[in-house]
Amino acid sequence: MGAYYDEIEIEDMAWDDEKRVYHYPCPCGDRFEISRKQLASYEDIATCPSCSLVIRVIYDPLDYEDEPSDDEDDSAAASTEESEEESDDEQFEDALENLHISDQAQPQPTAIATAA
Repeated sequence: MGAYYDEIEIEDMAWDDEKRVYHYPCPCGDRFEISRKQLASYEDIATCPSCSLVIRVIYDPLDYEDEPSDDEDDSAAASTEESEEESDDEQFEDALENLHISDQAQPQPTAIATAA
């Protein structure tokens, strides 16, 4: 790609923890965005979702080489969900192990009359 709106250093961009992207203000009023996974894949183009402008991000790719790929991220999330389900099941099983039901009818408490 030959025409960039600008070249911006990664240090000048802000990290959005909720959307998990770096962003930088676009002249159209929206924001250029690029994810850590894109940076780890040596992608240096941040796009604006509202217009056709793009910027080139200046960064050191070695800083992002340890980022998990999309497949690893999805499998990690799935294994976390499975482990949470297993722990809930284990707690449920433990509760059942401690539950004791007696076949005998429980004696009813009797009222004791006292003289005043």
